[in-house]
Amino acid sequence: MLRYFAVMIAALAIMALPLSAGAQISVGISIGTAPPPIPVYYQPGPPGQNYVWEPGYWAWGPGGYYWVPGTWVYAPQYGLYWTPGYWNWTGAGFAFVSGYWGPQVGYYGGINYGGGYYGNGYAGGYWRHNAFVYNTAVTNVNRNVVGGNVYSRAYSRPSTQTSYVGGNGGLHTRPTASQTSYMHARHVAPTSVQVQHAQIASQNHAYYASVNHGRPATAAVTHAYTPATRPASFSHAAAPAAAARPAAAMHAAPANRAPMATVHHAAPAAVSHVAPAAAARPAPAYHAPAAAARPAPAYHAPAAAARPAPAMQQHAAPVQHAAPAQHAAPQGDDKKKQP
Repeated sequence: MLRYFAVMIAALAIMALPLSAGAQISVGISIGTAPPPIPVYYQPGPPGQNYVWEPGYWAWGPGGYYWVPGTWVYAPQYGLYWTPGYWNWTGAGFAFVSGYWGPQVGYYGGINYGGGYYGNGYAGGYWRHNAFVYNTAVTNVNRNVVGGNVYSRAYSRPSTQTSYVGGNGGLHTRPTASQTSYMHARHVAPTSVQVQHAQIASQNHAYYASVNHGRPATAAVTHAYTPATRPASFSHAAAPAAAARPAAAMHAAPANRAPMATVHHAAPAAVSHVAPAAAARPAPAYHAPAAAARPAPAYHAPAAAARPAPAMQQHAAPVQHAAPAQHAAPQGDDKKKQP
């Protein structure tokens, strides 16, 4: 009962804070110590067209705070932007508000994540029809990789590296009227690639702040981590008792997976290329095994007593051929359509 009331009190306190949509609030873990500052790191260029940058951030694991490297990912569909998550002081501890996809960039606490996420909106690029156009003044871009989908526009970059909102030493930003309204819109949850990337980072001992002292050696990667592409220095993280004082707390729950309409933004002149449609791969054809034809055994009539008669031989039944193989109908590519 004491745990129940503690969770309810924390949840009520959280609901009064500038979080995402009310429908996205759930109870999780609250941390007693603040996350480390956001490290300054070099952003790799996109590995291909239509990749969107997800900045690195501090998450919480069995050994305390650990760093999830920034990486390039595909949006769930054309026209969606990534809003990073952020740590928020609730009055009883620090709670993490999860990031999400949507037709615009929402409030993420005013935190300077770098790579175009300088506290308000995103300066690294925009969608133009079905192609993502990159800002070369912000994003490290190889034009041979992204083609002509580029432009250049300078942005001021804040110097603060504070990684949380509220509390002692935290940022004191508030969402704008537009961001407040957008908090109650439908959002799209992180993709399975993003979730897997964070899970693998949580298993790497070197990413924990208790080991790297807030300065991870690899703060950004070109491709998201998978079980087959873990970092070369990967070592499973131990699960020591966290130094932070756990208390009842919350995380933003996954956003509603609602389809979002593509948003077209006015932009500087740039060449737009429509991403090629993914080629459908038919499923392997299924062939029914051919039935082995077995001839019937020959039948010989017994010889007559008076005069022998030619043996009556019953010929083998005609071979029954197997029915033609039924092929499975081609199926569409079950992979997410490559933007």
